[in-house]
Amino acid sequence: MTRLKARIVDLIEAVGPIPVNEYMALCLFDPQNGYYTTREPFGASGDFVTAPEISQMFGELVAVWLYQAWLASGRPLPVTIAEIGPGRGTLMKDMLRTLSRLDPALSNGAAFAMIETSPRLTDVQKQTLGPTPFPVSWHETIDTLPRQPLFIVGNELFDAVPVRQFVRAGDSWRERMVGLDDDDALRFFAGAGSVDATLLPADAADARQGAIVEIAPARTALMMGIAERIARDSGAGLFLDYGYLQPGVGDTLQALRRHNHEDVLASPGEADLTTHVDFAALATAVRVYGLDAHLSTQGDFLLGMGILERAGRLGAGADQAGREKIAADVERLAGPRAMGELFKVLAVLPAGLAVPPFAMAD
Repeated sequence: MTRLKARIVDLIEAVGPIPVNEYMALCLFDPQNGYYTTREPFGASGDFVTAPEISQMFGELVAVWLYQAWLASGRPLPVTIAEIGPGRGTLMKDMLRTLSRLDPALSNGAAFAMIETSPRLTDVQKQTLGPTPFPVSWHETIDTLPRQPLFIVGNELFDAVPVRQFVRAGDSWRERMVGLDDDDALRFFAGAGSVDATLLPADAADARQGAIVEIAPARTALMMGIAERIARDSGAGLFLDYGYLQPGVGDTLQALRRHNHEDVLASPGEADLTTHVDFAALATAVRVYGLDAHLSTQGDFLLGMGILERAGRLGAGADQAGREKIAADVERLAGPRAMGELFKVLAVLPAGLAVPPFAMAD
C-alpha cells in the first residue's frame, strides 16, 4: 500500500466516501505524496511521453502559430508569452529558440512566463532551459502575470484537472464516490449527490444503468480565467490535449504508470490519473467572453502548420536513420492512428481575428 493510499483509507474511515474529483486531486497534487509533487513523470524513463519530447517540430510549429497570432494582433509590445503546465520545459525551450530566429524584436521585447504549481517541476524546467538571454519568470497562476497582451499555450494541461463523475442509478445520476469495501479496500460507489439534468450530454437520456458521465467545473473555471484575461488585455491561446469534440456518456478516467495502464485505485500518488478533455465545453467557456474558439484535431493542425515541409527540411541534413526517425515522429504526432486523431486543439482568438490554419468560420 502506498503512503498516500494509507492516508486516503484513513480519510475515508473518518469522513466517509470522497468524490472522484477529490480523489484525483489528492493523487495528483497532495503536497506530501502527490504524483506531480514527488515523481518525474515525463520521458522514456517516466510514465508517459508528451509531444514536445517526441520531436522539436512540435514546439517549433506551436511557436510559429503564436508568432502568427502576434502579427495578426498588430505586433503589440510589451507582451507576455506564457506556457501553463510546462512539464519539463521542453516546449518553451523549443519556442524560445524558434521565436528568436523568427523575430528578434519579439523575443527580446517579450516577457516569457512559466505557470507551474510544483516546486519540483519548476526546478526541472529551470534545468531544461539553462542559461538563456531571455527573461523567464515563474508563476503559480495567471493572476500574477503582467497586465499586458497574453499569448499562452498549454499542452496536456486540462487532462490532469480533476473531474466529477456521475453514474446512472435508476432514473437519476448519482455522484461517483471512492469508498471502502468490507475488506477496507478502495472501491467505487454511487453516492447520494445528484447532478442537474441540464448539465448532462444529449445521449444521457438513453444511457444504460451504471453508465458514467464526466463533468469538469474546475476545467471550465480554469479556461474561463484564461479567456477573461485574453478578452481584457488581448492576446491568444492554444491548447492541445487528448479528448473529444462532442460531449457524450463514458468513463475516461485512467491511470498510467511506466507507459502502461493500471487500475485507478491501485497506486494513489504513484500513477498519473487523467480523463479525456471535453473540448466543446472549453469552447463554450471561451465564447462567453466574446472570443472566437476554433477546434481541430492535432493532426489537422500540424499538417496545416507545415509539419511535412519542416520534416523535409530536417531530413535533408540527416542520414538514413535520422530521416526514418523524423518520419516516425511525424506519424506519431500527426498520424490518424496515433496522436493526430486522439489529440485535439483549441485556439482562442479575439472575435474576427484570422490566424492560419484556422478559418474565420471555424
